[in-house]
Amino acid sequence: MKIKLYILFFIVILFSPAVKAEKNDVSESTADDQINVEVAVYNNNIGLIKETRKLTLPSGRGELRFMGVASYIMPVTVHVSSLNFPNNFSVVEQNYEYDLINADKLLDKYVGKKIKIVVWNEYQDRKETVEAILLSNNNGQIYKINNEIFIGHPGIKVLSNIPDDLIAKPTLTWLYDNSTTNEHNLEVSYLTNNLGWKADYVVVLSEDDMSGNISGWVTLDNKSGATYKNAHLKLIAGDVNRVTDVSGNKVVTMSHMERRLTPQFEEKPFFEYHIYDLQRETTIKDKQTKQVSLLEAAGVKIQKKFLVEGSQGIFTRYYQRNNSKQPVNVYIKFMNTEENNLAKPIPEGIMRLYKKDSEGSQLFIGEDRIDHTSVGEEISLKIGEAFDVIAERVQTGYKQISKGLHESEWEITLKNHKDEDVIVNIIEPLTGNWSVINNSHPYTKKDAFTISFHIPVPKDKEVKVKYRLQIGL
Repeated sequence: MKIKLYILFFIVILFSPAVKAEKNDVSESTADDQINVEVAVYNNNIGLIKETRKLTLPSGRGELRFMGVASYIMPVTVHVSSLNFPNNFSVVEQNYEYDLINADKLLDKYVGKKIKIVVWNEYQDRKETVEAILLSNNNGQIYKINNEIFIGHPGIKVLSNIPDDLIAKPTLTWLYDNSTTNEHNLEVSYLTNNLGWKADYVVVLSEDDMSGNISGWVTLDNKSGATYKNAHLKLIAGDVNRVTDVSGNKVVTMSHMERRLTPQFEEKPFFEYHIYDLQRETTIKDKQTKQVSLLEAAGVKIQKKFLVEGSQGIFTRYYQRNNSKQPVNVYIKFMNTEENNLAKPIPEGIMRLYKKDSEGSQLFIGEDRIDHTSVGEEISLKIGEAFDVIAERVQTGYKQISKGLHESEWEITLKNHKDEDVIVNIIEPLTGNWSVINNSHPYTKKDAFTISFHIPVPKDKEVKVKYRLQIGL
């Protein structure tokens, strides 16, 4: 008997470490554990989230449920590491739990089980509780009550508990190995969809249209399914390449940015993009639109230009139109330079222009979208069409000299009904081997297939621009 007890004791001692190693301790972490949050938001509706949490984990192999992540997280982009004990912590398996609680899913879990239904008895003015077996939750509920089948039933359904495989919020679950009982500073980063930003600008023109004041605002839109408290916010301006994987989901390949603890936004170059780093912490709530001032510039010198644009296909055929009038487009142009009180990389967005009328009321006069604009580049905004500057185009001659050789003659009449002189630019896009045979006004060759006329038109006057053109195709 003693020999059998010794053998049993030896077996327990021998296998007890293995049993302990297989035990999985379950730990949970919520947003309350956060000590730092960084949010980098890109133009193409994605955000890079990087947060650090303080956690004490049991030694050995365990399970960590990391709660409070974005609903639109890209699980394949998750990266986790311990900042202070990197060699003592590793993740061996990751699961993303997104089977969130709702009424239908709860009822699905109770198919075939007994539930309670609370009904208000109007005649007796009291609540009544009915026990029922839920037979189906497919396009409506079917119950068995007192050996009878009910298709639907009024009342409040009462369930005994929430099944373990349903969760209230999206959760990352990690199976980890941990070889220290010290407190970890656990850094987790991931990409999420539905977190984006855009820039909008207001340009207020001076009375003489020679200068303007510009203010820019960032609009941040968070529909990612998470709130980021006291976050360090960075906006990335530039076109980041995205790759579509075989499942049709877009992922992004990029290096994680280093934290930069650095007035409202500070602009810095970053790779082939630009970072706008908010110089204070801000809370970005879920389902919130937040606006933050981006830039202010006063006394920006501008040019107003009137532009008439031709069409490339009209020069090798008879040109017939019921109405010879052409739109005279109005453009506002200015340089993004230090001499012009700017000299900042300007993110893409919409610029809206305003001007005060004679009574001092500020009125909207037009808008246009700009691309990302580097320092030293020109910004050109199409504002609308001129009311009092008129252009009329007439083809006064055409002949086809041979199969590939065409000759046409044109007259463009410019009328100015304004109280001031204007300059109208005529842009003619050409094709093939072209040459101007004769012309009433000098022109400029802008490129291989474009010529322009720079025509002064005095107030209450009209000017006729004539030229003959030969094109070989």
